[in-house]
Amino acid sequence: MHFTRRAALLALSLSSFASLPALAADEPRYNLISLRAEASQEVARDLMIVTLYTEAQNSDPAKLAADITSTMNKALGQAKAVKEINLRQGSRNSYPIYDNKTQRITGWRERAELRLESSDFAALSKLTGELMQDLKMESMDFAIASSTRKASEDALLKEAIAAFKARAQLAADALGGKGYKIVSLNLNSNGYPQPFPRGAMMMMKPTAKEDAPALDVEAGKAQVSMNAEGMIEVLQ
Repeated sequence: MHFTRRAALLALSLSSFASLPALAADEPRYNLISLRAEASQEVARDLMIVTLYTEAQNSDPAKLAADITSTMNKALGQAKAVKEINLRQGSRNSYPIYDNKTQRITGWRERAELRLESSDFAALSKLTGELMQDLKMESMDFAIASSTRKASEDALLKEAIAAFKARAQLAADALGGKGYKIVSLNLNSNGYPQPFPRGAMMMMKPTAKEDAPALDVEAGKAQVSMNAEGMIEVLQ
């Protein structure tokens, strides 16, 4: 029983001691100020994305599929020969064609896509011009590459925090405080823009091979920002 009493007293003491930080955290705060700071920069759209496709129709679905496959295999072979290009096959769809009167199937139409990505605009422009002898262009977009996006976010995060601290110090000085303590801080990116289509703005520039034009392109830049929002306590 003596041991039990000591254990109970020890448990009570530990419980009381553990509650002290919680009580301290609940202490009232004064001179609280909400602040917001922002850092922004222009980031180059350094990734070019081109989507090409082939489309045909035939009354024989097997022959149609073989023709589409042959065209795509040729294009894939050309694209794989260029090391600077990342490629992947897009969607491939086949659907029947109906007679307007009888609603009977009179043929089949099939479409297949090829998506090309590269930070080497010259290489991709040249390849696109060559592939357009057999394929058609669905779209040309420009985006920010993943590595560029990460580097930009890291730099903006540091700048946003520095801007928040500068504004916090300014507020503390204005109130005649000795300093400040950050109570909370949230960092939010404004979101990096989606690929920007330039298909309608592209210019065709003849090369030595008139049947294989190159694309003269300008990707442009995107404005991105990082917001730092939080609360400080001015120390008196």
